Amino acid sequence: MSKQPDKSLSKPERIMLVGVMLEADYTGANESRERAFQAAVEEAAELVRATGGELVRCETAKRARAHTALFVGTGKAEELAAAVQAEKIDLAVFNHELTPTQERNLEKILQCRVLDRVGLILAIFAQRAQSQEGRLQVELAQLTHLSGRLVRGYGHLQSQKGGIGLKGPGETKLETDRRLIGQKIAALKKRLEAVKRQRTTRRKARQSGSLPTFAIAGYTNTGKSSLFNRLTKADVLAKDQLFATLDTTARRLYLTPEASVILTDTVGFVRDLPHSLVAAFSATLEETALADVILHVADVSRPDWERQTEDVNRVLEEIGAGGIPQLLVYNKTDLLPDDGSRPAGMMRHPDGRPAAVAISVKTGAGLDDLRTALVELALSDGL
Repeated sequence: MSKQPDKSLSKPERIMLVGVMLEADYTGANESRERAFQAAVEEAAELVRATGGELVRCETAKRARAHTALFVGTGKAEELAAAVQAEKIDLAVFNHELTPTQERNLEKILQCRVLDRVGLILAIFAQRAQSQEGRLQVELAQLTHLSGRLVRGYGHLQSQKGGIGLKGPGETKLETDRRLIGQKIAALKKRLEAVKRQRTTRRKARQSGSLPTFAIAGYTNTGKSSLFNRLTKADVLAKDQLFATLDTTARRLYLTPEASVILTDTVGFVRDLPHSLVAAFSATLEETALADVILHVADVSRPDWERQTEDVNRVLEEIGAGGIPQLLVYNKTDLLPDDGSRPAGMMRHPDGRPAAVAISVKTGAGLDDLRTALVELALSDGL
């Protein structure tokens, strides 16, 4: 008789989210600080759910500064340990970047695995990467992050075979030394350099027709891929989830007999995007950095959309795309109240150039205005 599979193995991990409000991270009036912190915690909860895990508890705290050894302090760490035991928590996720020492100390006290914000984002990318290039980029970022976290040495972890954050290189045995990790990182960088050369060759072939390149960029889950599909009639994966798109897709977009562009869909950005991930995805992000125009898509139905656009602009500066002309695309206007304050139509710079367009990809509202703006930008003298 065949052995029945153990259904318990398929149960999602039980996760506790920990958010700490540090004074240095939040400035301004108390009310605005609280709103910003709450928005950050809610986004972290979305990230946790994006892993497929079960968010069973959310803990918050306030501190003037991070505790050197435990980040949250001794008393709070003991409270968290009691919560781990009471809720049978498998994984504690901290919505901050932890030092390797803090991570190890917390695992020892909590008696469960601990993942920081960087590790959480890397875990989502590991689950979502589909192409060979995407998997290589994620593996490089994971190994770079893992290299400082090799020595854990706690018995409760050594039997762990899987789980969020342990896919791919996370499954490497704990005794793997830094020398082997370093060799693999070097090999991955070499393979990604070859990918970068191939991408450059393809880009030159696309540009041989002198078509301008417009890159769709923005915060994750703002509707970038849905907009790309609507404009180009493509079938890029578009889901209501964080980081649904990790691989760049390019299509020729015919606008008028006189105006056509190459439109590219790119990976979404997020607050505090790990530097290791930015570096690993340099070949992909280069598509944005070399564009003639960036269509910066914002989800204006979110209360923190302005902060999200600021976060995207910081990443664009980091990858050398800060000086590229932008067209702001205010998406999801259909979710706003129709009380006269909802943005509509096209907005222009003082010199007449298109500055922003309000649209709803879902209903199609404003897409004609967007096409008009794209035609004007495609035919402008600067391109």
